[in-house]
This record gives sequence, C-alpha cells and structure tokens, in this order.
Amino acid sequence: MTADYRYSRLAYVALNVTDLGRTLAFYTDIVGLDATEIADGQAALRCGPDHHNVLLNRAPEPGLKRIGFELESEDDLERAFRHLECCGYTPAWLDAEECAALHQGPGLRFRHPGTGLPLEYFIDMERMAEPFGARLARIARLGHVVVSTPDLPAMRDSLMRDLGFVLSDEVDGMIAFLRCFPNPFHHSLGIARADENRLHHVNFMVTDIDDVGRALNRLKKNEVEIVYGPGRHPPSGSIFLYFLDPDGMTVEFSFGMEEFAETGARAPRLMPPVPESLDFWGGLPSLDFARVGRYESAG
Repeated sequence: MTADYRYSRLAYVALNVTDLGRTLAFYTDIVGLDATEIADGQAALRCGPDHHNVLLNRAPEPGLKRIGFELESEDDLERAFRHLECCGYTPAWLDAEECAALHQGPGLRFRHPGTGLPLEYFIDMERMAEPFGARLARIARLGHVVVSTPDLPAMRDSLMRDLGFVLSDEVDGMIAFLRCFPNPFHHSLGIARADENRLHHVNFMVTDIDDVGRALNRLKKNEVEIVYGPGRHPPSGSIFLYFLDPDGMTVEFSFGMEEFAETGARAPRLMPPVPESLDFWGGLPSLDFARVGRYESAG
C-alpha cells in the first residue's frame, strides 16, 4: 500500500542529554542555535523561524528521543494515521495539552517496527516573531538526521514502502540517503549500517562555505573533538564537518546539497562501498564518529 500523504519537511529532532545546562551552552555558544524556551528539564532551540528545531531533554543516558516531520496539511495527517494502521504500525495521537506545550498543531507518534526508531508527524509549528539571530553561523535549517541499523536493506525498504520516503542515492551496503517526498533536499533521513539501532548524526545546513571554515576554528578554540572532515560528500555534493557534542553524539555542519524536482527527478545512484564514495577529498572518520545515541526506550 503506497503512502498517500505528503511531507513538508524535517522539522525537529529531540535529543536526550545527561547535563542539560552544559549541552544547552554547547548548542547556543558553539553551534550557534537560539534558545526559545527552557523549563522542566527541557530546552527548545531553533535555527530559523520555528519555535524549535532541536529539543534537549534531561535524561540518564544520551540518545535520540524522536524525529519530528511536518506534513503539508491536516488531511495529510489523517491519511497518515490511517495508512500507518493499515501497514501494521501503531500510531497514537498526541493530546491537546502536549501539542500546546510543543507550540505546534495536531500530531501523532509511532515507532518503526523492528528498529524502534521513534517518529512524529505533525502540522503547524508556531513561528517566532523575532528572526533567528545567526550570531555564530548563518544556519539555514536543520538539514537531516541519519540513524544506524544492523539491517540496512530491510530498514531502507520499509521506510520507502510504508512511509513514502524516496531513495536519492546509496553507497552499497554502507548508507542510504532518503528524501521525505516531495521535499526537494537530497536527504532528510539517512540510514547507515552499524552494529545496533542508534542515532548516527544530526546535521545543520549553513548558507555559506565560510560558516564551515569559521566553525572549524571555533571548535578547535573550544577544544571540541572533530571526528570527520572537512571534506566533500559525493552523493549530495555538500561540504561537511563533523564534531561531538558534550555527550559524544555526532553533529554535522554542511554547506550545499542537491535538490530534486517533484516530477522528473533523476534515478538514484548506487556507489561502490569505498571511502571515496563518502569523501571526495579522501578523509576518514575517527573511531568516535557516530558511536553514541541509543533510541529512548518505549514508555
């Protein structure tokens, strides 16, 4: 059964962190996000006009709490709920109180069966009156989230078959890049092969290559561990830089990304499983790259 609903975009990622104050300072003073709300063990941050693009939640263990996708309309949300039920998922509507606390419209949550990936669909996030400050970096958007799994083919196929994601490119047996149709960006969600189901990294797209260069020196000055790059990804064409947050979760700054038309898009490419398929410049990630970030357990 083909998904009959339409995505608008990847809207936010919720992360569990062990020291909320320390991690909040990292994402505001080093990454360059703006804090919009801090209360009850949670901090909301943004990199654009939205109320939040990142939620930090105090927790005993660092990891991924959920990924939030905004759909185009309330009709899409209703169709998504019915479709998920037909595909054997167990979606649950959010109550009005939680939607209000999140400053967004109606929404639903569910988990990807088998991997446990926690996902949310919703509509109508509140927009802030004040523009994003761009104090340290001209961040354009939350770019993508990549997760890891031991069974890459099965997860890739189910996300395409059940949830309507579209394959843009794949490095054979290593990583698949999926866009949330009809959003044009090369990927909003990536699936990498690893030894367990966990977060791989969170990406922020910047508006100028100089933002990547300035971030490199800012990270070095603050003794933040850089785990990959600078480099350039062959699949998307983006310039990248990966580094670790205070809990060891991997964060990426990138500049540039291929975009796809809704109709007539090129076919996905299958690239060989070699390092050069991930970095034109021949770099290799460190051993700490994409190692931390288990999914929050159900309940």
